[in-house]
Amino acid sequence: MPKGPQGQKRPADTIGCAVNVARIATGEMEDTRYASQNRRKGGVAGAKARLKSLDATRRSEIATRAAQSRWLEKEGAK
Repeated sequence: MPKGPQGQKRPADTIGCAVNVARIATGEMEDTRYASQNRRKGGVAGAKARLKSLDATRRSEIATRAAQSRWLEKEGAK
């Protein structure tokens, strides 16, 4: 039987998966696949480290490039 990221057991067959989805949808079971709090802590720590290692002009360049990329994606979707 496959295991999720925190070691929880997940059904490998299609019907078992469908039953799990139904239980999550009706509220009988809680979906905790992506609810790892350690991931957020790691992201916050990484952001602080990156803030210290990059100067303001480099951060500005990165943000400008990211914004341009987002705009290009939106224009391409039209």
